[in-house]
Amino acid sequence: MASIYTHTSPSICFTYITLICSLLLAVAVASNEPERKVYVAYMGDRPKGEFSASALHSSILLEVGGSVAAKSLLHSYRRSFNGFVANLTEDEARKLAERENVVSVFPNEKMQLQTTRSWDFMGFSKHAKRSSLEGDIIVGMFDTGIWPTSKSFSDENFGPPPKKWKGKCQKSANFTCNNKIIGARSYRADGVISEPDVASPLDTVGHGSHTASTAAGNIVQGASMLGLGLGDARGGVPAARLAVYKICWNDGCPNADILAAFDDAIADGVDIISLSIGTSVPLNYFEDPIAIGSFHAMKNGILTSHAAGNDGPSSGSTSSVAPWILSVAASTLDRKFVTKVQLGNGKIYEGISINTFDLKKDTYPFIYGGDAGLKGTNASDCAFGLDEKKVKGKIVMCDAFIDGTEPAEAGAAGVVMQNGGFINVAYNFLLPASYMSNGSEVFNYLKSTKKPTAKIFKSNTEKDRFAPTIASFSSRGPNAITPDILKPDVTAPGVDILAAWSGATTVTGFPGDKRVVPYSIDYGTSMACPHASGATAYIKSFYPKWSPAAIKSALMTTAFPLNHERHPDLEFSYGAGHINPANATNPGLVYDAGEIDYINFLCGQGYNSTQLKLVTGKDARCSKATNATVWDLNYPSFTLSASDVGETTTKVFHRTVTNVGSAVSTYKAVVNAPKGLTIQVKPSTLSFTSLGEKKSFVVTATVTVSESLSVISGSLTWDDGVHRVRSPVVGHSPFHFEH
Repeated sequence: MASIYTHTSPSICFTYITLICSLLLAVAVASNEPERKVYVAYMGDRPKGEFSASALHSSILLEVGGSVAAKSLLHSYRRSFNGFVANLTEDEARKLAERENVVSVFPNEKMQLQTTRSWDFMGFSKHAKRSSLEGDIIVGMFDTGIWPTSKSFSDENFGPPPKKWKGKCQKSANFTCNNKIIGARSYRADGVISEPDVASPLDTVGHGSHTASTAAGNIVQGASMLGLGLGDARGGVPAARLAVYKICWNDGCPNADILAAFDDAIADGVDIISLSIGTSVPLNYFEDPIAIGSFHAMKNGILTSHAAGNDGPSSGSTSSVAPWILSVAASTLDRKFVTKVQLGNGKIYEGISINTFDLKKDTYPFIYGGDAGLKGTNASDCAFGLDEKKVKGKIVMCDAFIDGTEPAEAGAAGVVMQNGGFINVAYNFLLPASYMSNGSEVFNYLKSTKKPTAKIFKSNTEKDRFAPTIASFSSRGPNAITPDILKPDVTAPGVDILAAWSGATTVTGFPGDKRVVPYSIDYGTSMACPHASGATAYIKSFYPKWSPAAIKSALMTTAFPLNHERHPDLEFSYGAGHINPANATNPGLVYDAGEIDYINFLCGQGYNSTQLKLVTGKDARCSKATNATVWDLNYPSFTLSASDVGETTTKVFHRTVTNVGSAVSTYKAVVNAPKGLTIQVKPSTLSFTSLGEKKSFVVTATVTVSESLSVISGSLTWDDGVHRVRSPVVGHSPFHFEH
């Protein structure tokens, strides 16, 4: 066979060589280019009047990094404050942060997502007194979206949206708004959306539907999760409207999108913002998108209710620390779900879980994970390495708390876990499951019986006589940024909460789970936060002109403290106490505060005039006259950190209360001060002759902490015989937080 050869001229060879060299040079240049990633630039308040945000921001980027940087603009904040999102190099971000017209620059990192019985448990009946203005209240939900066809969000008997509403409904083939869900948007500045997420406000996770229905869902009779938790599901303000801002996806909640939602929600006209997300690390106020957004919300009369976090029980673990935010811890209900395990010897042991599965057989072979591993693998904790041949069709016992996916994939009929998990929280699993804080007797039976058997029963409910107690996972204080501001502020139900769910996912969201439910049971400060959001919306419906601080004060001073003996970290676990919505509309006195009070506080915290002028859009100047100490912020709680263990520390607090109770009234100070804490109040009597009248007083608190007693708490209550306006007074040992 003849071969075919082609002849190539020298000029073409030269062209090829030139092209290859150019390509190699381009690759080399590209490989030497510094890495770009998404940053958020916060520039403070919105400029007055009309301005082109994109033109302004592009010109800044051009100055910082030339034409390449100018083309990297991804999003501009322009409706409620000023800033932008861009793809920048580390050097460009540094240069940008050095500009006088920029407050802060931070990476676009992702934050994480953090009730048939709950409202009744708080004494807040569905027959509670309602305001005629409840239907005008708009609750802004920042979450994973919403499932619009849920009964909890039906607009039956709802009129048109309030006239103040300026938002919109993002058009999508799989989503429509109504007169209950009056607005909905989704955000993803980097454009990266992967399955099962969809580019619309539709909730594919379940979390957003759950929180929205808890805050403001309709009353739905006969709701349950496959028979568990049967009752009326309802939100705190069933007649209120919902505005949905989808900022969270299966991979988290980007900072850029959180700020974009604040930018829109403030301008749209929401009354309350509910935010069940957060970081695991507290951030400085103007490097935290939630603190930034909520500051601008506060300036516009909007209170932000925020989950304290799920990083407890470690000290100083809460990331919700800004004083203008309502920070919400999670506590238990008087209902708990238990799952019983019956062994082959007839003995029954009680564990914790939410088990909707009903095993058909009377008994199943029972095997220890440590005896069921693949060759050379220790599978005692069942996290990996289970041998399908040994496990299939059997109930397996594991030495650790796991999510159950490994036993399920190995074909196990069920799983019993010991020595792990939070024992005051029931979890959903992919298969029949129960976990015990101490499973030694079950383990002894398993190892001492020739052919052990077991059966896991469907869960049932029992009364929890110790409720409310703070959930183990709920993040604790002290406040890592400002230790003398008490955080969290309050606690609310956040364990075993039944609420609406998404039809686009399953109970667990794990592959193999086929349980699609309209209502599901979940836990977290994510679930506590919307309870507080609903309560604040309820107060707002009675007093639409009250400031965010006044509403927050009403909720805090009417809260009831939890049992000290069961909470060694005291107010650092539950703040002022458990919310009591029914009483919060009649607080008697409120501790009010506005933008200027927070600016003076920030001056005292070391922020300078240049930064605060950008943030406020005003000529805010820090001076000796305006540098307020943290103890002078008109906060509804009193906190002082000791200078050192064993030393005595004294702090002086200046406070002002506004009369919102009886026009003519006299309040007397009632002090509760345990050993190690002294509290003096001057004057000790406050007399009022009209509503809206203000009275000031001074509290001098002295604390001595020790190695064995690092937190001491008392209280100050103003009592007129009708109203009891209670504030915690907390002294604690020095707390040092390292980023």
